[in-house]
Parts: sequence; structure tokens; C-alpha cells
Amino acid sequence: MRVLMTTDAVGGVWTYSLDLARALQPHGIHITLAVMGPPPSPDHRAEAEAIGGVALHVGDYKLEWMEDPWEDLDAAGDWLLDLESRVRPDVVHLNGLVHGALDWRAPCLVAGHSCVLSWWRSVRAEEAPDSWNRYRDAVCRGLRAADMVVAPSTFMLASLNRDYGPLPERRVLFNGRPPELFSAAPKEELVLSCGRLWDEAKNVAALDAIAPDLPWPVYIAGDSAGAAPFQNGRSLGKLSSRELADWMARAAIYALPVRYEPFGLSVLEAAFSGCALVLGDVPSLREIWDDAALFVRPEDHAGLRYAILTLIHDPSMRRRFAKLASERARCYTADRMARGYRDTYDHLMNTGAPMAAR
Repeated sequence: MRVLMTTDAVGGVWTYSLDLARALQPHGIHITLAVMGPPPSPDHRAEAEAIGGVALHVGDYKLEWMEDPWEDLDAAGDWLLDLESRVRPDVVHLNGLVHGALDWRAPCLVAGHSCVLSWWRSVRAEEAPDSWNRYRDAVCRGLRAADMVVAPSTFMLASLNRDYGPLPERRVLFNGRPPELFSAAPKEELVLSCGRLWDEAKNVAALDAIAPDLPWPVYIAGDSAGAAPFQNGRSLGKLSSRELADWMARAAIYALPVRYEPFGLSVLEAAFSGCALVLGDVPSLREIWDDAALFVRPEDHAGLRYAILTLIHDPSMRRRFAKLASERARCYTADRMARGYRDTYDHLMNTGAPMAAR
């Protein structure tokens, strides 16, 4: 089977795409990876090219949530259709939301990893302003024209259906990571967090605010990209995947008091690494980690402080929650994710001719 898959190198979608491509290899599925947005770094390119059966194509086009992307999105659409005519895939797998409306020859799956409207509602506690109406209309066309819409959590799928529906056939396909990439070293007395530090959804400022009240140091990794500097937490800067895995192996507690997180790959990585979890109390993380983490309301700094202090001062509780998280993480492996996508691709190929429908 041949699959044309779009991706970007901005955040977790890149990790997801490479893990999925790698895990699909034993199923005889070959991936043509079409990268848009900021060009991938040399390390990113080397990582993708090391996967057998993956062909990498890079287009320097804005992503749909960037400022004034419309000309780039049109040009990217022409580029993608040209790629399809040359590659002749059996399935088109889009990890962006607007290009589902293109005149694809192959069945088209759109994976909705996040969107501006659900981000705005979760982070700003209000609906997105009218300035996002063009985005809303374009995403609505893309999702409704797809043959299948998938999302990494029930929360995210329900959000897409609420904001852009009614959607076509749809499924929840949970993300996953290879557990063998992570391990637990002897745990040290430190609290770790990571993410796109400029993104209000990650809410790392809450962790920075309570850091002086904790007896353990707080380390925060991630791309600041203009975010305000930390006042109390210790910044690790942007780490490589291997460096971040080493920090997770050492950290006793991983804290991520998010306002919005459709899945949370870093939480899964921390769980594989034997960390006890303190998470923002949002529907998607409750769905995945309920009973295997401590949850706090994102704006409740006192609750965040109390949860972390409880784990610091109660080693047996800390070890118990680390074990619960590690066991839950085994439900979300890259192999399991790949089996779900393989079955979905098979379903799309066996349920009618999209060209006739279009």
C-alpha cells in the first residue's frame, strides 16, 4: 500500500508522523511524506530519511493557522495534487484540515490533531473572533469533503464535529509512541515540564509561578520563541528528543497544567519514563489518564502547588502514581496506533470509489 501523508515540523505532528510511518513498515505500507510549514531542520530530515520506505518532499508553504496563509494554501494544494498524480497513492492522509476539499483521486483521510476554534474556547474561555471566519469556513469545507475524519481523542473529535460538522465517517485513533525509546533511571528530586513555551495552552507560567514554593527545582524544556523568560523555573531551552528522554528518565515528577491538549505526547513519554504525573484537568487528559495522574484546574495555582507537594512529601504515593502511569502508557504504543491506521486505510480502500462520489 502507498500512502501520501502531509505533515509539518512545528510540533508533535512531526513526531506522530515519523512514529506512524516507522510502525507501518511491517504492514507493507510505504509513506510519501509531504512537509509544509517551516522547513524541517537537518536533524529532522536525517530522522525521516533513516526510515525505510519513506520518501520525503518539502514544500515551503504556510500552515492554515498562520497569518494570512491563503495564497500559500492554494499553492500547496496544487503541489499536493501534483504529488498525488506522480506517486499514485492508495490513500491520502492529511494532517492539516483544509486540503480535504481538493479533488483527490484516492480516498482521503483527515486527521484533526487540534484547531484554532477549540484552542480559543479552551484557552481564552470564549469563541474565536470573526477574524477567524475565513479559517472556519476553509476548515469546514476540508473536513466535510474528506472520506474519513480521525482525531487522537474523543474530546478532539467531538470538538471538530461541534465546530465544523456534521462530519463524514469519523473515528478516534489514539496517538502512540514506541516505549523502547524511553526508560526510567534512578529518580532524582526534580520536577520537569516541557512544551511550546510561547503557547498559552501549555500554561507553563503557572508552574513557573509556584516554583519558589517547592523544595525541589523545577526544570522547563522547550522552544521559547519570544515567550517571557522564566522568573523561577530553570530553563533547559530546546532539547533534542534524546536529551529530553534523558531528563524524563531522571525526573520523579512530570507536571503539565495545560488549558488545552488534544492528546499530549509529552505526557505519554513521561509515563513511559516512570514519572508521576500532575496534569491540567481538561477532558482529553482525563479521558486518557484518569486514575493514573493527579489533576488540577489550569488556573488553580494553589491546587497545583498542593498536588506537587503531596507527591514530593509522600514517596510511596509518588511511586504508586508512577506505576499507574507506566501501566496506562502501554495502551498507547506506536504499534497499536499503526494497527488502527492500517485497518482504517483498508476500510477506505474497500468502501467505494471516491472519484465517483466526487
